[in-house]
Amino acid sequence: MIFNGGCGRWTGAARAIPARSRSRLLMAVLVGVLAVAGCTSGATEQRGDAGGGPKAGAGADAGGNADAGPKQVQAVTAVPKDATTVVAGTTAAQLALGASRALYQRSPAAVLVADGDRAGLAKATETAERLGVPLLVTPAAGGGATGSSAAGDAVRAELSRLKVRTVLPVGARATAWARQHPAASPSPTVAPNASGDAVAGIRPPAPLKDLVVLALDQPAGQAATATARAGGARVVRTSTADPRADGSAITALAKDGAPRVLALGSAFGTADQLRDRVAVAATGVQLPGGGQLLFPGRRMVALYGHPGSSALGSLGQQPLADAIARAKRVAADYQPLSKEKVVPAFEIITTVSSASAGADGNYSSEAPVSKLRPWVDAAHREGLYVVLDLQPGYTDFLTQAKQYAPLLALPNVGLALDPEWRLVPPERPMKVIGSVQAAEINRTTEWLADFTRTHHLPQKLLILHQFKLSMIKNRSDVRTGYDDIQVLIHADGFGTPGQKFETWKTLHRDAPAGVRWGWKNFYRADSPTFTPRQTMDVDPAPLFVSYQ
Repeated sequence: MIFNGGCGRWTGAARAIPARSRSRLLMAVLVGVLAVAGCTSGATEQRGDAGGGPKAGAGADAGGNADAGPKQVQAVTAVPKDATTVVAGTTAAQLALGASRALYQRSPAAVLVADGDRAGLAKATETAERLGVPLLVTPAAGGGATGSSAAGDAVRAELSRLKVRTVLPVGARATAWARQHPAASPSPTVAPNASGDAVAGIRPPAPLKDLVVLALDQPAGQAATATARAGGARVVRTSTADPRADGSAITALAKDGAPRVLALGSAFGTADQLRDRVAVAATGVQLPGGGQLLFPGRRMVALYGHPGSSALGSLGQQPLADAIARAKRVAADYQPLSKEKVVPAFEIITTVSSASAGADGNYSSEAPVSKLRPWVDAAHREGLYVVLDLQPGYTDFLTQAKQYAPLLALPNVGLALDPEWRLVPPERPMKVIGSVQAAEINRTTEWLADFTRTHHLPQKLLILHQFKLSMIKNRSDVRTGYDDIQVLIHADGFGTPGQKFETWKTLHRDAPAGVRWGWKNFYRADSPTFTPRQTMDVDPAPLFVSYQ
């Protein structure tokens, strides 16, 4: 659900402030930065009895008599009925208004602060949270402009919907606005400055224990987060709209779970997209190097090859423990040259193109999961990322990828497709350079993206090996806009620097939008092998570097 434009229906009863208490409410000092937007829909479960009436200890006696018992009142809060809800808006006023509409059914009072009045924001925030009432942002000045007028009307409408009896404006501008623009019905009392200790008559609502409010760590969200805390919600602030990119947010969401989420701001995207992202963040599992998104913020340097085979690359030239140590050393050479965290990696040739057809006749030798798992598990323990490389022969990429689902279910494992070894009869490995249609790549990435999302895994890397444009047919049709997959084209050309740069330049021609770029260094086939400095001087600097 997204809260934005038109007003929705809300249920629940208000708790009114006795008339003798109105003149005694404390006026707080507060500030905000914002502008106002439309209404939200859909209140949800209500705190209180089934009829929404007063409860004992909240301005009523044990029998529900609102005129008896302690002279205390409190707001009636609610959580959105949908598991994930996004409050639309970008300004402080829009976000504050949206938070109020999403979380409150009724409130005996509301704190007001003028847009741009920054001097008292901290005090106003403290007052709203202490009383358990919403904090709303009024227009900065007289409201003559059409936008300001609409913003002011939205605040007035919210005060009326909440059945606010007393408004506590902070600062001269908010006080002037409150007196000039009272809510239509009922018309609330504007509490005077220094109104004494009458705020004791307002009691905060019970905590909303099953709700997490996500808020960007920006000034525009301060009033809205105050309203969320006032309503009893747990607030998780994040440096980015995608919580998977913020390690602190991941830890916070994983700590107590996130059964229901309310996100403050249009930047969080659609509710469906955010729901999937929060489900991943709530696992608490992070990629090597931190977070759950691959790029930006990370660079990988990998050994390429097959376990136990020195002929297929650097990875198999030593036992597992020594391969891990070597990968760490090679990656460490790049860290002084990279602003991003450099993560060591393995790229394991998982299915090896074969000169013979084999029992299944596909000219591809598939390594069993049991042989690869020790390498993958050890890499996970040691903070390495792993890419499973497929050389399918006559088999399609998707069929082979599914065979390694048990390994792809691990958070540190991605996939590489090598079209050089994708053949059709009567082609033979090492006799021709294979190729693949974009449609087959898309079927594989669609499956991997769905697999990643279903298993609530961190984002996965999908590498496309290429050194000739003919290796990927209709390459412009390759889809890259996945939330769960990062597609990277890996330049596999070897030879002199001039030859390698020519391959690099050619591959960038009409490349699919949104792809990342990788580079391979060959210890023997390059003349000479690029140093880490030379590799990082490639433009753009590759995010995945492998050594064969």
